[in-house]
Amino acid sequence: MSDQIERSLGLWRCWALVVGCVIGSAIFMMPAVLAPYGSLGLISWAAAGIGAILVAVMLGDLARRLPRVGGPYAYARAGFGDFAGFLVAWGYWISLWAASAAIAIGFVAYFGVFFPAVTQSPVLSVSVGLVVIWSLVGVNYLGVRETGIMALATTLLKLLPLIAIGLVGLLVVEVQDLPPMNPTGRSGLSVFAMASALGFFTFLGLEAASVPADHVVAPKRTIPRALLLGTLTVAAVYLISGYAVMGLVPPDEMARSTAPFADAAVRLVGDWGGFVVAGGALVATYGSLNGAILLNSQTAMAAALDGLFPAPFKRLSSRQTPGFSLLATGILASLLLVTNYTKGLIGAYTFIILIATITTVVPYAFAAMAGLALGTRGGQAGQQTMRERLVAGLAFIVCLWVIAGAGAETVYWGFLLLLAGLPVYVLVTRGRDQS
Repeated sequence: MSDQIERSLGLWRCWALVVGCVIGSAIFMMPAVLAPYGSLGLISWAAAGIGAILVAVMLGDLARRLPRVGGPYAYARAGFGDFAGFLVAWGYWISLWAASAAIAIGFVAYFGVFFPAVTQSPVLSVSVGLVVIWSLVGVNYLGVRETGIMALATTLLKLLPLIAIGLVGLLVVEVQDLPPMNPTGRSGLSVFAMASALGFFTFLGLEAASVPADHVVAPKRTIPRALLLGTLTVAAVYLISGYAVMGLVPPDEMARSTAPFADAAVRLVGDWGGFVVAGGALVATYGSLNGAILLNSQTAMAAALDGLFPAPFKRLSSRQTPGFSLLATGILASLLLVTNYTKGLIGAYTFIILIATITTVVPYAFAAMAGLALGTRGGQAGQQTMRERLVAGLAFIVCLWVIAGAGAETVYWGFLLLLAGLPVYVLVTRGRDQS
């Protein structure tokens, strides 16, 4: 079947897919989220980037040996069977609708640059967030054709303001302008663990090029290169832009900011710079949310077609879109958005991104161990080299570190969400076996 599919994704389109999926609302909000952790937050963010690079190399090794559609889901299912495949699909599905809620909050935050009353009122904030979510659910229901040119343009819109602020910031920001190393009063290790877990969220989506393997030109070579190059690009952009913003905006102002990049642009070039950056952030965030909703609905539909999700998720609308799956995505993202706004905008965003991080990192961990399992069996996957075993082991340790750093409350809710899938698996597989 894969031989009949046109392979139209070369290296640079795959690179754009990785960069475009990874860079969303998180980067535009992360300096404010990490502000309470001082300069240690920036160091932790860089460490999260190193961990993300290890995960990218691990997934690239799997793609080289087992170029199957579905990325981590396909690797886990190949390594451990249907049950592990279901858990990975379930966790990935949860992470996507949780991320949809987080991205909507990011949109609201930068919308407040133009209309400050929105971020000052929880009711208005929730209302705007719900409008954004459901407008894009509607767009996806009607059907959206994305061309390669539009995807590349969206990626550039995300990169340009970040690179511009980062490069200018490197010229004007001195090391002494950065906030104190650890103003929390807590142990450096605990702060580093929490901040690196938060920072890792900004790299979620790095697996994007591994998912449509059947559409990639020479996937065994292209996917690993695109994963590594894309993740390195994102890490470099994050580091220089994060350094600039944290050095330009005072810590006390940063902690209260809902649009840190816009605030940094105002300090560099005046009010118009803030509006330009905020406008770019809105475009990037809206496009990122559209992609998250699309990917979420398609992931659930794919798992349903494999017999691992309830049958309604594979139903198509009259426009040949996964209508039920889209509806479920909109409802769940909306509920998460509403129920967590009692924590305040930044507090809600922080909690939701930790939930999304855990439920994505678990699939990464499964993929790392599936790689080791497949390597011992040989066959299609082939034998692993010592370098591949080492990378897989280190990537697994990174996943454990991120999960541990997310905090007890987040692990508690993440674990409950994963366990909530077990009755679903029992019902789905029982019906499949009976049929």
